[in-house]
Amino acid sequence: MSFEGSYLGANDRISEQAIMECKICWTPYEPAEGDDTRQVEPGTPFAALPEDWSCPNCSAPKEQFMVLEDPGAADLLEANRIAAVTARLVADFREVYHAKMRDVPIVNKTLQVEAVGFTRHGDHLLGVLVSPWFMNLVLLPDAGQDWSGLVAGDKEVISFPSGDYEFIHNTRELTGGYKACSLFSPMHEFTRQKDATDVARAVMQALFQEEHRADTDRAADIRASREEALAAAEEAVRADAEAETDAEPSRRAVITGGLSHPAEAG
Repeated sequence: MSFEGSYLGANDRISEQAIMECKICWTPYEPAEGDDTRQVEPGTPFAALPEDWSCPNCSAPKEQFMVLEDPGAADLLEANRIAAVTARLVADFREVYHAKMRDVPIVNKTLQVEAVGFTRHGDHLLGVLVSPWFMNLVLLPDAGQDWSGLVAGDKEVISFPSGDYEFIHNTRELTGGYKACSLFSPMHEFTRQKDATDVARAVMQALFQEEHRADTDRAADIRASREEALAAAEEAVRADAEAETDAEPSRRAVITGGLSHPAEAG
C-alpha cells in the first residue's frame, strides 16, 4: 500500500474529500461516512474534525493520520495556485487605497479590497476585484503567459456568451500586466462587503449566460452614464480641496478604479 503524503496537521494540503488513514492501526477516516463513535456527521472533512478527535480504534491523534486517497487534490492545488496570483492583485490595490484613495470622498469605507470568484478561463484567469471605490471584471495571465508589454490605457473588446465587454490594459508592480472591465464605480450603493461580493459572484455566473446578452448591449449607455457621474464627483472633490488638486487622482484614474500605474500621476 502506498501513501501520497503525511498529514501532520497541514490542513491546507488536503481537500475536503481526502480519505485519511491512521498510520498506527490503518483505520481509515472517510468524510462521506463521518464517525459514529464521536457523533461526527457524514460529510465532515477530516480538517473539520474537533481538535481532540482521535482514531476510534487505537486513539491515535489526528497528527498520526496520513493521506490514503484525495480525489480533490488536483482542485485544491489549482485553487491554491490561483489564490497566490490573486493575492498579488489584492496587495497592489490595498497599496493604492492606503497611498492615494483612502481620503477621497467617492470611497466607500465599509468595503475592502477582495478578489472574488477567480477561475481559469482559457489561457487566462478571470474573476472580479472588489474595492472601496470600484468593482471590476479582471483578466490575469495564467502560467506561461507574459502580459508585461501591455500599454496602460489601451482598450480591447473581449467576447463572452453574455455579450462583448471593453477591457482596459494596465500593469501594476506586483501583478504585472492585466486587463480590467468596469462594473461599478463608485461603490456607495453597497452597504456591506457581503453585498458586494454576492454581486461579484452573480456577475461571474451571468457572464456565461447567453440570456443576459440583451442587457449587455446597453453597456455603452451605462458606461457613459457612470462616467458623467464620476466626472461630477471629481469636480466636487476639486471644489472642496483646490489646494490639493495635484494630489487627487486623475479623472481617468478614478473612472478606471485607479487602475493606471505609470500614467496615474498625470
